[in-house]
Amino acid sequence: MSTAPRPDDRGRDRDAEGRARNARPRDGLGRPLPYGTEGVERQPEGVTRTPDETVAQAQALLDAGRPFHAHEVFEDAWKSGPEEERDLWKGLAQLAVGLTHSARGNLTGGARLLLRGAGAIGQGKWGERPYGIDVDGLVGWARQLAAFLEEDGPTVDAARHAPRLRGDSRR
Repeated sequence: MSTAPRPDDRGRDRDAEGRARNARPRDGLGRPLPYGTEGVERQPEGVTRTPDETVAQAQALLDAGRPFHAHEVFEDAWKSGPEEERDLWKGLAQLAVGLTHSARGNLTGGARLLLRGAGAIGQGKWGERPYGIDVDGLVGWARQLAAFLEEDGPTVDAARHAPRLRGDSRR
């Protein structure tokens, strides 16, 4: 039996259990493309990864200019991880979506999501560097990029403006 989404009687993509699953191809920023168009490889949904695997995979996607896809990796972590860490992973997903919106040209929405994500991860209830994640550095990055968007208003390049999750000084 195929697990690929198939249209229902109303033309909506559904998985074998009847849940909505958009099967349209997407570009690198997660925008839907017409059926039959070649898009980028999508992240599988519902994957349980270790925290280190989550951070490494999300960083690789961010570095490749695919923050929408990094958000999906973080979303899996917040849905499958321990309750006490959900705000961390959800906040990281919001940072990735904020970068996505910024790269798509939605500067106001991007700035808001960046600040919301910074607020979520900046709560500090998970320790100084959970899984090596540079929380303080990410909060600073998000606030700086949000201010840049609000002041200068340019569309950003997702790969060039991507954060370093573990804070190494490559940028």
